[in-house]
Formats: sequence, C-alpha cells, structure tokens
Amino acid sequence: MKLHLIKKQTIEDYAFVNSGSRVGFQIWLSVLKYTDWNDPEDIQSTFGTADILGNGTNRVVFNIGGNKHRLICKYQFGVTRIRLFVCWVGTHTEYTELCRDNKQYSISLY
Repeated sequence: MKLHLIKKQTIEDYAFVNSGSRVGFQIWLSVLKYTDWNDPEDIQSTFGTADILGNGTNRVVFNIGGNKHRLICKYQFGVTRIRLFVCWVGTHTEYTELCRDNKQYSISLY
C-alpha cells in the first residue's frame, strides 16, 4: 500500500538543526518511498530495529542514525494507503526520559 507521511517537514526541520542526524533521516525517508506495508509486522520487516508500542496506541518507534535519534509515529492502515503521523522526534537520551515518564504512548508534539 502507498504510504502518506504526515509532518515530513518536522523531520526535515529536526535534521536541519541536528546536522548529525541528517544522513540517518535521509536514509529512513528514502526507504519509505519503496515500502509495501499491509500490517504493523511489515514495518518491523522493513526497519528491523523499529519497536511497535503497546497499549493500543498504534505507534511505532524508529531508531535513526545508528540509534542516536528516535522517531515516534502513529500509523493508520487504510484500504488503499497507510498514514504515518510524526508524533515526536529527538535523541535517544530524550526518548529514554520519555519512557521513564511513560509518555511515549501519548506524546504528540506535531
């Protein structure tokens, strides 16, 4: 199914400010162009280090740039396409803080 990334600009803005993440996000975005996902397990097949979050959140965490950066997205599988909503982007350390506060399931900054 075709993928629609919502708030790509958020990723581009983050990569611009955090130049060390630029290549990692460019690779991630280029892989998205060729995805053919039908269910959440396909996300993990494409990105082996991706983690599907529980609690019925329909969220996935992507490790970017050798696990230096994290991206939380909400996914929605439709009939003809998948929507991937950017909810949060930051460093691995910042993500660890979110987890400590149990916010990875609900944060939505964008």
